[in-house]
Amino acid sequence: MEQTDYFIGIAQQTLWITALAAAPLLIPALAIGILLGMVQAATSINEATLSFVPKLIVVGAMLALFGGSILYLIADFTIETFNRIPELLV
Repeated sequence: MEQTDYFIGIAQQTLWITALAAAPLLIPALAIGILLGMVQAATSINEATLSFVPKLIVVGAMLALFGGSILYLIADFTIETFNRIPELLV
């Protein structure tokens, strides 16, 4: 039963780390998408590249700003998970 609780805890922590890693990229892309969608609806411009290019630029900028933090977060979680393996085998 203890191993089951361990793996459920790892799964919950994995989902949380995934959400924390994806949020700095997805939230600004969502905001830009909504803003550009409103502009396109108001001006009746239905150009696909008009919404794609700004989102690409924003995601690239967020990746440049938060990429190191995201990698540190994932690496820290991986190291912590690997360090727990001996405890599980005992």
